[in-house]
Amino acid sequence: MASLLEIELTKLKTVIVKIGILSENQIVEAMRSLLSDPNATTKKLKKTENKIDKLDVKIDEICQNIFALQQPVASDLRFIMSAMQISSEIERIGDLAISVIKNSKNVKEKYDLIVKFNIASIAKNIELITEKTNECFETQQEKTIGEIFALNKNIRTATEEVIENIISEMKINPKAVGSGTNLILALKHLERIGEHCTNIAESIYFVINAKTIKHEKTKI
Repeated sequence: MASLLEIELTKLKTVIVKIGILSENQIVEAMRSLLSDPNATTKKLKKTENKIDKLDVKIDEICQNIFALQQPVASDLRFIMSAMQISSEIERIGDLAISVIKNSKNVKEKYDLIVKFNIASIAKNIELITEKTNECFETQQEKTIGEIFALNKNIRTATEEVIENIISEMKINPKAVGSGTNLILALKHLERIGEHCTNIAESIYFVINAKTIKHEKTKI
């Protein structure tokens, strides 16, 4: 029969899996808005964000209950500490998804710019990195952590290059300034989503190995 601590830890993992899936759905909606759907609204994402906020509170309650009533060993303590950090990172990912949609609505020449600078490939990697991050939390495989770091590096390199190209485009085409500016903002949000996913991967590595790797990603 499972102990009370085991029950609470299972409950904690279940809630984090739930908010991870919700944030992944938000990213899919945001990428759809950026790439193809000019009529997408933030209403659906805000409802999802409210669900994430409630689950975030639930995670805090579970963690507080464990600290107050149980005596977690070192490995469980690492998981609890990381759970609170991961929840915060997921919440920020949801906020950024909403920001992407808001900026996307102000990109008038969206499709020409997106095709010209192959922004769809960045969006695909953003969807992939959020999917990998959720997978990583559930399976806790170090191989997936390395894949997340590699994806984030690719996203960062690609967004920096595209932003430079958009700035060059705005210099020779003043009509593209408004749309280009909003597209740059959306791309910066995507870059930050990748960083939050990497932060989650770092937390998972800490749970597995009892070691921080904030400055050692290239060794994974």
